[in-house]
Amino acid sequence: METTVAGHRDFAEFYAAAFHPLATQLYLHTGSTAEAQDVVQEAMCRAYDRWSVVAEHDDPVAWVRRVAWNLATSRWRRMRRGIELLTRDRLVESTPGPGPDRIAVAVALTTLPARQRQAVILHYLEDLSIAEIAVVTGAAEGTVKSWLHRARNALAAQLSEAIPAAEEVDRV
Repeated sequence: METTVAGHRDFAEFYAAAFHPLATQLYLHTGSTAEAQDVVQEAMCRAYDRWSVVAEHDDPVAWVRRVAWNLATSRWRRMRRGIELLTRDRLVESTPGPGPDRIAVAVALTTLPARQRQAVILHYLEDLSIAEIAVVTGAAEGTVKSWLHRARNALAAQLSEAIPAAEEVDRV
């Protein structure tokens, strides 16, 4: 039992003396205080598990330093490999922006009253029937028909002005 307590005491003294200098060295290697402390801590845990063998080395600090450097290098390689995998064979997709017609329709929709806009979107974009729109909005079918009729008239007036202007821009 005495040797176990002495062994723990020796490791504690070793840890107290070696941790900070090793963490400083690894900081200079990794550029990160947290990373340096992590790898030195992991190396110290491995030394503790094998303390009866590591303590017999001529320079136990050298053993822990080598383990910590190897851990830092392995982490760096894993991180670099992860970045390679993320960027490898990545398709660069370019989605063209909306055309002038689509922009004109979107702008025209914003000028409609909320219920008319909702009815147009549900009917023409979501393909809902007038009866389904009535259920969604809680309005009568006749009211939904009225909203759609008014919205179509308003959109026709606005778009007949906007689309010729967009066509002129395309010709220039």
